[in-house]
Amino acid sequence: METQFDYLFKLLMIGDSGVGKSSLLLSFTAGTFDELSPTIGVDFKVKYVTVGGKKLKLAIWDTAGQERFRTLTSSYYRGAQGVVMVYDVTRRETFTNLSEVWAKEFELYSTNQDCIKMLVGNKVDKESQRVVTKQEGIEFARENGCLFIECSAKTHVNVQQCFDELVLKIVDTPSLLAEGAKGVKKNMFNQKTPEANAATGACC
Repeated sequence: METQFDYLFKLLMIGDSGVGKSSLLLSFTAGTFDELSPTIGVDFKVKYVTVGGKKLKLAIWDTAGQERFRTLTSSYYRGAQGVVMVYDVTRRETFTNLSEVWAKEFELYSTNQDCIKMLVGNKVDKESQRVVTKQEGIEFARENGCLFIECSAKTHVNVQQCFDELVLKIVDTPSLLAEGAKGVKKNMFNQKTPEANAATGACC
């Protein structure tokens, strides 16, 4: 029997292949780390959290970063209250592609003008290999209206805080909170499950 909840929110994870989207999601939902193979199409996980005495169901969609899956994943922006944009602090191209690919894709496909964006610089456990500074992340977030945090899926540093801050911002946004309440009543996830749409895997 499904757990009872007060609000239902849809979160989407985007970014280049290999930046650690699936590892971040696994760290958040299961508290574990694994070197995962690239996601095929879209993966999906559920996490229940409690905020202000209310139980929230987070339906988190983990998209493939490879270009060949781009048309498949575009439809998953629909109705998302939060989007997590991930880059790898040790690979500059993954940061550059935020503005050249992912921010543009968000503007093109997002159907929610109040959707909260969280920018995440992952793999800070590899500090000696860092090529993107924290200040660069802060500036990008400021220019694009994003929350910002640096994380390590491997050591779990700031992973919980990343999702906590995103969810708190969603709950503090009246229009998104109202959508979350409606989602409980009508079940906003009438889309086919990822398993029905494509083979699922995970992305390191």
